[in-house]
Amino acid sequence: MPTLPSTKDSATLGDFVGLLRLRKGLIFLVLGLVLLTTLGVTALLPKWYLSTAKISVQKPESEVKLFQAQSNTYYDPYFIQDQFRIIQAEKILYPVIESLGLNEILGKQLNDGVALPSAITYRYLISKMLRVEAPRASSIIEIDVYARDQRLAADIANAIARVYAEDRITLATSDQREGLAQLRKELDKQELAVTTQRDHVEKLRKELDIAGVDLSQRYSDMDIETLRQMQNSLIALRVDAIGRKTRWERFRNIPAADRRNLVNSELIQDTNIQNLLQAYLISDQTVTRLMARLGAAHPDLIAAIDNSAKIQQQLDSQLRGYESSLEMAFKEAEARVTELERQLAQAKVDQILSARERMRPFEEATGKLDDEQRLLTTLKLTLRQREIDFQVPKKTIEILNTAEPARFASRPNWPLNILFACVFGTILGVGAAVLLEYFDTSFRNVADVEGKLSLPVLGVIPHMAEAGELHDPSSPEGEPYRVLQTNLNLALTAGKTSVLVVLSSGPGEGKSTTLRQLALCMAAAGEKVLLIDSDVRRPTQHKLAGLSRDPGLTDIVLNKVPWTAAVVRDKSGLIDFIPAGAAANNVTLGLLYATKLKALVEEFRGRYDKVLFDSPPIIGVSDASVLASLADGIVLLIQHRRNPESMVQRAKQIIDGLKVPVIGVVLNQVPTGTGEDYSYYTNNYSYYSHEKPVPGAAGAAGPNEARGSDRIEMRETREPERKR
Repeated sequence: MPTLPSTKDSATLGDFVGLLRLRKGLIFLVLGLVLLTTLGVTALLPKWYLSTAKISVQKPESEVKLFQAQSNTYYDPYFIQDQFRIIQAEKILYPVIESLGLNEILGKQLNDGVALPSAITYRYLISKMLRVEAPRASSIIEIDVYARDQRLAADIANAIARVYAEDRITLATSDQREGLAQLRKELDKQELAVTTQRDHVEKLRKELDIAGVDLSQRYSDMDIETLRQMQNSLIALRVDAIGRKTRWERFRNIPAADRRNLVNSELIQDTNIQNLLQAYLISDQTVTRLMARLGAAHPDLIAAIDNSAKIQQQLDSQLRGYESSLEMAFKEAEARVTELERQLAQAKVDQILSARERMRPFEEATGKLDDEQRLLTTLKLTLRQREIDFQVPKKTIEILNTAEPARFASRPNWPLNILFACVFGTILGVGAAVLLEYFDTSFRNVADVEGKLSLPVLGVIPHMAEAGELHDPSSPEGEPYRVLQTNLNLALTAGKTSVLVVLSSGPGEGKSTTLRQLALCMAAAGEKVLLIDSDVRRPTQHKLAGLSRDPGLTDIVLNKVPWTAAVVRDKSGLIDFIPAGAAANNVTLGLLYATKLKALVEEFRGRYDKVLFDSPPIIGVSDASVLASLADGIVLLIQHRRNPESMVQRAKQIIDGLKVPVIGVVLNQVPTGTGEDYSYYTNNYSYYSHEKPVPGAAGAAGPNEARGSDRIEMRETREPERKR
């Protein structure tokens, strides 16, 4: 059969498949219970509706640099991960909570109408309602919001997208605003410097009385040209110093905790610092992932936290070093300006000593005025360019859709829950079947029965929902009993009356039904059969025969009626039947009535071919032992998978002690199509059966009619032989 072998260590795939077929009822029962439980729980769970807002986010342009071109944006996975955290940060969600009144709305749902604190609402929103994700290698972020109200979910998703977009635009323009403000300050200073220098030139004009001199005139003297070159270099150095000073002062005013966010932009173009930032982000992700799976004291989590802290210290140290490098660069630029000013002053002193000493101060003043005017023009052009850039719409973020209220609830997910229930129920059912099979100590197959009991198996009776009174001889349903009848006749002495007792180790194994079907088959084959219901405690045969319980065997042993008065004809018209009799107090077929029973058996031997006793179970009831001692042979009936092996072995030991031969074993209620040696019986019954006649067809005699005629002819043939 399809069960695991008794050794439990050599099972094959076929054994496992057969086990599933055998235990399919249990598997379907467990699956049905799990599925029904899942459906019930899913139906009781609150409905959650999903609304999604999609936004496209790009890395912002670098901050305003005075004299450097802006670079294009590019996809950065670390930047997208940072945006996930920003969307779920307090600065985004607290305005959403306030604008939608989520404290009051969630308070009605969760706190009996009392408004929740903003901190609790924020935590509930993060843990239960909000999920932020993005497709792989994409800058599109999906804001998924779950809520019990369709409109609320859509409003929250749209509000988060709106607040985040405003925050991103503010952040994208903040650097430009600061740069523009600094440019305007420098422009005001330069305008003041130009005005001052112009006043100085006019003063020198009056003092030197050179009103008619052309201020735009240039001299070809080599010394004057050298001074002009030095003056131009000084202007370039001053502009460079202004830029370096601006960058250093802005970086110095940024808090240390916020400097890490500037590494990926063009403000800090240091490969070592960028590599440290990537290592820090990876270690931070590792800590987050381990926190979700491990406890706080787990060594892997502690090591990950320590590693992240070390990397953070190194990154902060590099950023402090970067600030120092900016300061040093600014001071170096100032030193170069100072030195060039000194050299220029010295050159001017030397020039004054020349032949054109009188005109040289005026010329220098006019030259300086030209330099200041050129610097003023450059600042104006730069400021105008930045103002135009600032007015251009920023494309670092774009809201792609407006979240709409969902038509159907997304939680609970019926298809997913049903799928999980089917998978889990199947696994649980198969596990229960395997576990039940592992601890099952009953006989597993025909070879197991014959090997451990040392008894032949006379017949295998397949499982039948309801046995008929008499099966059609050509039908597969009656074949198991005909096989049993044939094997019994071969095991018994031919031409001699046989008294048989059918025993079982426990009650309810189908002994009475099997015995009745066997008696009907014997009678249909032409034998004269007497069926006696000797289970006086719990009689069954009179119910199967549709007859009265009394008078019967108990009335005979109590000498209330002769045995001839208790014999009745079965309603099938094929067998004689003695019921159990009236339910008398404390009447058992024990040793007290052994002599009476023995005399009855002798009476029956001369009148019947087969005398069959329906006995109570051998274990726990003394009647069975007394009846077995009167029989010519015993048939042990074992119901498939009902009683443990030890119980059947005990019944075998009791029978062996009676010194009555055991003809063989009958396996009852064996499931059909279970594989292995059982299938040899159950499948072949149907394979070798003849086609049933069509009911109502011309010339087709009824099965009972045909059997009745055969039985009468055979009995008439045997009666003269008995008389002779």
